[in-house]
Amino acid sequence: MHGHAYPHVHLEDSARGTRNRLALSLILTAAFVVFEAAAGWYSNSLVLLTDAAHNLTDIIALALSLYAVSLTLRPSSSTKTYGYHRAGILVALINSTTLVVISLWIFYSAYQRFLSPPEVMAGVLIVVGTIAFFVNLATALLVMKDSRHDLNIRSTFLHLVGDVVSTLGAVAAGVMIYFTGWNWLDPLVSVFIGLLILWNAWGILRESVDILLESTPRDVDMDAMIRDMSQVTGVLGVHDLHVWSITQSMRTMSAHILTDDISISAGTDIQSQLNEVLSGRYNITHATLQLECVGCQPNLFCDLNEITHHHERV
Repeated sequence: MHGHAYPHVHLEDSARGTRNRLALSLILTAAFVVFEAAAGWYSNSLVLLTDAAHNLTDIIALALSLYAVSLTLRPSSSTKTYGYHRAGILVALINSTTLVVISLWIFYSAYQRFLSPPEVMAGVLIVVGTIAFFVNLATALLVMKDSRHDLNIRSTFLHLVGDVVSTLGAVAAGVMIYFTGWNWLDPLVSVFIGLLILWNAWGILRESVDILLESTPRDVDMDAMIRDMSQVTGVLGVHDLHVWSITQSMRTMSAHILTDDISISAGTDIQSQLNEVLSGRYNITHATLQLECVGCQPNLFCDLNEITHHHERV
């Protein structure tokens, strides 16, 4: 038996709004990246070229996120019973991986420039960096709202936030170079930007892998969940419990519930109370609960462990 609480209409409207904001961000970013790359090449600034490269990956990230959001609007089918919601997690994994690659490229380029710092046109760096800051800030704000509960959008948002910080650093480097002539400040700022990007990318990468491996959400205390479920009237025990995520905000679970030998209607009442507990306290909107009354003692993960040990012996 299942517990469902999917507000389909609300989710579809939200996805369409997200799609429109992503499309606008994509257009703004694509229009600016060519200009910034040309300015970075003209001024001989690694910071601007770094930011332009990051903007280029932003175009890819935005396009992938846009495609993933469009996929979520497709209905479930007999071959994809959960629909296409996991597409967003795959995109988040790709986006976070590209962020790591970008960071490594920044570190390598900065190292080369530390060895032989080229002259940087500070004036161009300041002007272009200021324009880039406002463009990147606008695109980041467009998707910020949707990033709170969607790992796919959050990975793209971190791309954009990285650009905001990058351009702010470019302006700061330009000002300092203008007054001091210290061209090595350009690669130094790039290194700090690379470290920030790498730090943010690691969090997204780790969470994406956790979801794809169907790990228990980090904020779910399994022992506390069992205690809460056991307090429902009629529940004698909980075993074979599994909790995982389809997406960051869509959680599901399955469990065997030990009860007395009761009627179907009484079992339905127990399930209803359990679903309220799971939804209200753990944000689990899809629960598969199997009621049992004989032949199984409460033992957490019992079936899973038995299967694992069997394969290890074989």
